Amino acid sequence: MKKIKKYLKKIMLISFLLILGVIGSIIIADYLVVSKTESSLFENVTMIPTRKVGVVLGTRKILPNGYINNYFTYRIDATVSLYRSGKIKYIIVSGDNSTKEYNEPEDMKNALIAKGIPEDRIFMDFAGFRTLDSVVRAREIFGQSSFTVISQKFHNQRAIYLAHLEGMEVIGFNAKDVSIKYGIKTQIREKLARVKVFVDYLTGKEPKFLGEKIIIP
Repeated sequence: MKKIKKYLKKIMLISFLLILGVIGSIIIADYLVVSKTESSLFENVTMIPTRKVGVVLGTRKILPNGYINNYFTYRIDATVSLYRSGKIKYIIVSGDNSTKEYNEPEDMKNALIAKGIPEDRIFMDFAGFRTLDSVVRAREIFGQSSFTVISQKFHNQRAIYLAHLEGMEVIGFNAKDVSIKYGIKTQIREKLARVKVFVDYLTGKEPKFLGEKIIIP
């Protein structure tokens, strides 16, 4: 009986230390990502520097419940605002196209065209499966190491931090965010994703696919 109690105490101690480690990792990762990217984020279109290319990070257009995804809508609106203000000249829509039925880049391109963006100003990146892929492929495939990333603030923070780790000069334009109630699950996932930034960096994680280079004029 004493051995069992001693064993259980040991398990509890190890579990407690593991939980502390996870919580500590989340806090540290979040602090670094936020503190190191604040000066690279913009919300006012008149204040953001001009860049040749804007990279829109992908998300689904329609949610599983059939409603329009506000993250998608607000990213499109932000991109249109930048383009019309002359702050970007070309747009890379980078997202997931892992199946024939699911095509984030195509949805984003169509939404931008519907808003008046010329088709020849839009380039599609069909292998932006993760933020890491979108950022690195912008350089490796499209030849852009300095650009504006477009998404919600929490997403831009992580994308910019990733880009800085890669030695790239990237700034972010923050699209309108959704309410806390609407986006609570996304915010929780984001905290874990920030820890994974460091895991991927330390393990030398690379994009799932690269491929032939695409020239932007």
